[in-house]
Amino acid sequence: MGGRLRADIWVAAYLRRCASEGVFAALRRRGAAEAGAVFIKIDRLDGRAALLGPALALSDDSSCERRFERLMEEGSSDEIEARMAKEIRFDADLWYVEIEDRTGRSFVDEVKQ
Repeated sequence: MGGRLRADIWVAAYLRRCASEGVFAALRRRGAAEAGAVFIKIDRLDGRAALLGPALALSDDSSCERRFERLMEEGSSDEIEARMAKEIRFDADLWYVEIEDRTGRSFVDEVKQ
């Protein structure tokens, strides 16, 4: 047993979680089913957005849970789209999810950097 939950299963559960909270969520890009990195854009619907990506694993962290860090906070949607275009060129297997939430909630564990 052990290991991280497959990316496709994690993303499907995340989309359901957002829906259960009354938040619109859309899969913008499907990545590698087994182990693709997951990025989340949070659109606050007022011109501001944030981007979350995989947090670096700590050497003493034995958890298999996905953790995220804010890669961009309070950026414009265009800035985040430009960043994601670079990320996709670097890693074509990544997953990209976008949610719309005026309060900026992410519904994931965030690591403070």
